[in-house]
This record gives sequence, structure tokens and C-alpha cells, in this order.
Amino acid sequence: MNLSQLAKELNLSISSVSKALRDSHEISSATKKMVMAKAKELNYQVNPFASNLRKQKSKTIALVVPEVANDFFGPVISGMESVAQQKGYHVLIYLTHEDMQKEISIIKLLQNGRVDGIMMSLSAQTTNTGHLEELKEMPLVFFDRVADHIDVPKITTDDFNSGFMATDHLIKNGCKRIAFMCISQNLSICKKRMNGYLEALKKNKIERENSLIIPCIGDHEENKDSIRKLLKRKNRPDGIFASVEKLAIATYEICEELKLKIPQDVKVICFSNAQTVALLNPSLTTITQPAYEMGEKAATILFKLIENKRDPFLLENTILDSKLIARDSTKSKRKKNQNVL
Repeated sequence: MNLSQLAKELNLSISSVSKALRDSHEISSATKKMVMAKAKELNYQVNPFASNLRKQKSKTIALVVPEVANDFFGPVISGMESVAQQKGYHVLIYLTHEDMQKEISIIKLLQNGRVDGIMMSLSAQTTNTGHLEELKEMPLVFFDRVADHIDVPKITTDDFNSGFMATDHLIKNGCKRIAFMCISQNLSICKKRMNGYLEALKKNKIERENSLIIPCIGDHEENKDSIRKLLKRKNRPDGIFASVEKLAIATYEICEELKLKIPQDVKVICFSNAQTVALLNPSLTTITQPAYEMGEKAATILFKLIENKRDPFLLENTILDSKLIARDSTKSKRKKNQNVL
């Protein structure tokens, strides 16, 4: 059933039926009801692509993320899709797999007008953002992993404060030698979390040790090897702050292998939104981000850009609060009970 056939069934012009379906003020309420009823009866479906071509809109937005196999990007996507659906838009998801060259290829593909706007979180390997600076005419919103120098809206959490909070929590629970593990030395989130870590050490009069700042930029087995070497040191750390969940899980694996007990021998904290961390043995202390809210906010701002609402506030950074959830992996002997901070 197409528009022409529907118009013939109703004995109306194609133009009148089209306007009725679009709820035009030019068509009476009685005619609109008749058209909608017949369309439902005959299972007529609007062809959004034909309509959007006439309007020069794709009614599609792109989401570019490094991965989806974790518990942060999943809720972000859900938040974005909830807004997109309200707007009648489709979301195309592109994965960079933490690869800068894939990211460049995706951006080149999207520059041809395939989508009306882009929401994006950078890959861990992205060291040059020239390909992003070329998106001058395309509505673009960064979230979580952002390019600070590109003048577009950014939605993040307070990574510096969260890094400080996580490190200070370990110190208050007895840690003296704290290792910081990151997946990239280029990503904004890693830099800010590390700066928060360093500030907490300074505040507590603990000297910085560069050998305790561990870049884990390889695959899972390579990262495990880095953690293994760290924990086999004679003067191994008594606390580990992992910037992402997968590094904390790898730490659990290596502690099991080396017969080290958490939290007695080493305490562990990380950024994670996974509900399953409470089921680990011991349960894992986390910094939890408002992932769904971040997705909603990023999509809301993107649609304002698409709709040409030139609000100067849109270019400002939006910073959301994360929270520390203390569990058994950082418990000290003198603190039996831990609360959500």
C-alpha cells in the first residue's frame, strides 16, 4: 500500500491525503480522522526516507563509540535512543574498537550527509583530531571522552574530582603506595582522573612515584602481564586505582594467580557502572557515572543543534556528578561498614 493507492481508496487527491497524514491545518479534523482510519485499516506505513529526502533530512543520527561490550556505553545508548525516538529519529551505531584509523574512516563516511548529526566518544588511540575539526557544518556533540580544544558541546562527568575521591578513599583506608592504571595517556578522561589521583597524593603528603603510573594500552593479555609485573615487585603497591573496569577485573585475575588477597594485600577501586561488581568476591568498590543521564543530555543538545537553535549555552561544557560506592575491595580492618559516599 502506497500513498497513491491510499488516496484512490479514499477518493481524495494525493496532496490532501499527505497533508492529512502530516496533521496539516489545511485539512479538516473529519477528513484527518477518515484518512487515519483508512490508513490503519489498510496497514499503510509512511515512507520516512522519501519524505526526508524532500526535506533534505535523513532523520538519522550517528553514535560513534569505542565499544559497546561494557556497562557504561550500554546505558548511554539507551538514554540517547529514548530522546531520538521521541524526535522520530533513527540511531546508527558505529564502533571504532579503540582504533584511530577506524574512527577516521567512520567520520569520512558520515561527512557525505548520511546523518543529520553525530554524538561521539573518542577512541583510546586518537592522538590527532584533524578529521574531527573538518566537521564544521555537521552538528556534533562529544560525551565522556572529548576533544577539549574543539568548540562543540561536551557532556562529561567530573573526572578530576572522581580521581581525587577514589585515591583519597584508598588513602583513608590505609593505602600508602597506590598505583594508577590507565588505558591511554591521550584521552581527556585519563588525564583528568590521573590529575585527581596526583592531587590526592599531594594533599595527603604522599610522594608521587612515576613507576606506579601504569599505561595499559595493549590487549587483555598484555595488560594482565603489566599488572602481573607490578604486583610481583618487591615493593608492590597496596592500592590500585583502575581508570576503567576491565583493568580492575584483570587485577582480580592476577591477584588470584599470585595468591594475593583483596583487600588484605591490595585494595582495588575503579570506574564501573556494572551491577555485577557487587557479586565479585570481594565486591568491588566503584566510581559510578550517570551514564543514562549523559546519553539523554547529549542527544537533547544534539537535536537543538540540528533544529538550528543557536543558543550560546549549548557550547558550554555540561559536567555531571559521579558517586563513589564503597564495597569490600577497599575495606580496612578498622572500618567494618562502608556506605555510599
